[in-house]
Amino acid sequence: MSKKLAVVAIGGNAVNRPGEAATAENMMRNIAVTAGYIADMIEKDYDVVITHGNGPQVGNILIQQDEAKEKIPPFPLDFNGAMTQGFMGYIIVQELQNILREKNISKEIAAVVTQIVVDKNDDDFNHPSKPIGPFYSEEEGKKIQQEKGWNFKEDAGRGWRRVVPSPKPLDVIEKNTIAKLVAEDYIVVAGGGGGIPVKIENGKIIGVEAVIDKDRASALLAAELNADELIILTGVEKVCLNFGKPNQKDLDTLTLAEAEAYMNEGHFAKGSMLPKIEACVDFVKMSGNDALITDMEKLAEAIDGKTGTRITK
Repeated sequence: MSKKLAVVAIGGNAVNRPGEAATAENMMRNIAVTAGYIADMIEKDYDVVITHGNGPQVGNILIQQDEAKEKIPPFPLDFNGAMTQGFMGYIIVQELQNILREKNISKEIAAVVTQIVVDKNDDDFNHPSKPIGPFYSEEEGKKIQQEKGWNFKEDAGRGWRRVVPSPKPLDVIEKNTIAKLVAEDYIVVAGGGGGIPVKIENGKIIGVEAVIDKDRASALLAAELNADELIILTGVEKVCLNFGKPNQKDLDTLTLAEAEAYMNEGHFAKGSMLPKIEACVDFVKMSGNDALITDMEKLAEAIDGKTGTRITK
């Protein structure tokens, strides 16, 4: 049996849990847990490309820079995205190396700083939609909005967060590098935080002020790598209809037609499940292969077809 290639997307909240102090120690501990589940996949003879979110982390950097702006000029969002790719890639590589060594599995791992092309005229630059950073009460969010000129929106019933432009990802600059590493049997960490958003102008690559949705970027990367599967890890075991209500219904499978119908009917929250379903639909359309959404703790069972929600053609 030939090995399967899976792109596995983990959320920024798998690095900093909600309400938890954003310390290096907490990040390392949380990533060690995540790395354990991915190591189980590798034991099942999967090739793996790991992507990750960075919403909480880039939000914290923005707060640090705002506090220190009188002494050190703040960096633009593309710089901050690159910083989170660097330190989160370091943590993921290190913790996964440690776990694989404990299991006596010899694998090379590489983190690739990844740029993703967007359209400079994307409508989201005029209507920012991507939540980043910590949650605030409505009163706090509106106060900060007035003070700093940032845009704030309510995020899926969890509080108010800063929102920034989130243009659609169009192409992965480093896709050939990542593909070559996978072909050489490397585990690769790539596309962190949805990738560093860039535009192409007069043949030059130029960074832009935005944050790309990591699930949609993961779907694009998975399709460009001809991955057998896109796996999005989140906080629920299965996708549900009527989530949190007495008539909640868990979904084992979703066809493209069903997924699109449920999206049109408004079943999935914009700040949480909707972008994950959209990303899975994108991947299935581009590749013809399946996508899977599940809880990190249920990953082993889900890839064996025992749980999770599978989106199929």
